Amino acid sequence: MQRSSLSKAALLALVATLILPSLAFAQEDALNVNEALPQAISDLDNVWIIVATVLVFFMQAGFALLEIGFSRGKNVGAGIAKILINFSVASIVWWAVGFGIAFGGSAVIAGDTGFFFQIGRDVAGEPADTATAAFFIFQFMFAAVSLAIVWGTTLERIKFIAYPIFAVVFAGLIYPLIAHWGFGGGLFAADNFPGNGVQDFAGSSVVHLTGATAAFAALLLLGSRKGKYGPDGKPRAIPGHNMPLFGLGVLILWLGWFGFNGGSTLAAGGSQFTEVIGVTNLGAAAGVITACITISLLTGKLDVGMAGNGAIAGLVAITAPSGYVEFWAAPIIGGIAGIIVVFGVLGIDKYLDDPVGALSAHGLAGIWGTIACGLFTSPRLAESVGVGNEGLFYGGGLTQLGAQVSAVIVTFVVVFTLSYITFLLIKVTVGLRVDEDVEDAGLDIVEHGMYGYPEQFIPAPELVGYGATPSVPATMSAPLASTKEVV
Repeated sequence: MQRSSLSKAALLALVATLILPSLAFAQEDALNVNEALPQAISDLDNVWIIVATVLVFFMQAGFALLEIGFSRGKNVGAGIAKILINFSVASIVWWAVGFGIAFGGSAVIAGDTGFFFQIGRDVAGEPADTATAAFFIFQFMFAAVSLAIVWGTTLERIKFIAYPIFAVVFAGLIYPLIAHWGFGGGLFAADNFPGNGVQDFAGSSVVHLTGATAAFAALLLLGSRKGKYGPDGKPRAIPGHNMPLFGLGVLILWLGWFGFNGGSTLAAGGSQFTEVIGVTNLGAAAGVITACITISLLTGKLDVGMAGNGAIAGLVAITAPSGYVEFWAAPIIGGIAGIIVVFGVLGIDKYLDDPVGALSAHGLAGIWGTIACGLFTSPRLAESVGVGNEGLFYGGGLTQLGAQVSAVIVTFVVVFTLSYITFLLIKVTVGLRVDEDVEDAGLDIVEHGMYGYPEQFIPAPELVGYGATPSVPATMSAPLASTKEVV
């Protein structure tokens, strides 16, 4: 009996000798994991932000193809040059001053740190690190998208020199101011604005209304394309040369929007970014369906351009509410946007020459999307995001709706004023619009020295041994003979 007890004690001692060190190591490993977990989560968030950044960058290709598709063949190359120069100029200006104004502090009007962004340099009271760098480049893509929207109303008759000049002002001042107010803790934040702050999750107003408002200012000073309006003042169609390119552009923009809205969560953890992407897709799909139905009822034809603009309008409208609304609200918001864009394009076209429908798809739909937050924001998501209150349809009253409408008005007035002044200065100095004979010949050959589709405009014999840039006669009679179009 005693020997048995001794054997059991020896066995227990042996087990303890083996197990206790393992438990100690396990505890140490657990502590190491707990210490490493926050860094791993931060790294994962940064990866998601960069993936979203790439998706939003790809939207530049979408804008290029959309606008090229809606242009005539003699102006297609100009669209590529425009996208490249605008993105490049805006990149440098955003690094130098734009980011600092937008996110360099939480003052009411503008930030005051973060200029000439550098790792380790102060940004809003903290040294910039890799997470700040990811945020810096992601937010630049928003500025670039807003700038791309500006030029939709100016196709086929604006001087190229206007692009870099306005890009400097827009990326360095106009957009950063609005971004600071809406995203950077400025004027539209809870502490500075009536109610509990303005809800604009990814920029229906900050990005899209801002771009469309600047486009409106440019259009008023630029005027319509030659031949757009007849002697009786009625608009005449100037068809784009390639609807497949336009359609591809729309699909690329749709894809990019998943990064645009989903990336605005700034985090891969949790489920919110999946919700945001889900409602984004529903809003776009509903916009296509209602735009197609509306234009078919009005004209008896299913217009391809309207179908594409229905998608854009649905995406623009769901951008502000994407982080605030439940799934059921997304098709309603996008569907209403699809109806708005059809009536907007048809109504505006009677008076203003907006070749791609930017004023409707980005402007009117942006206004609707911003206001929609005041109607559809759910209590769950308002609390989760931490901005504003629930919408009217959840019993929130008119408080949030009033804040949304006020933000739209302030954004429009400020952006329009600054943009109009800038474009007016361009007009009276270097000039805003090309001469009539340049417009007839096409921007490609005059501004850039080569047609985007040379085989369409240069007779076949001239292509034999072709290697030099063709010259344009002083009278421009040769290009006019081959490019002038009857509108």
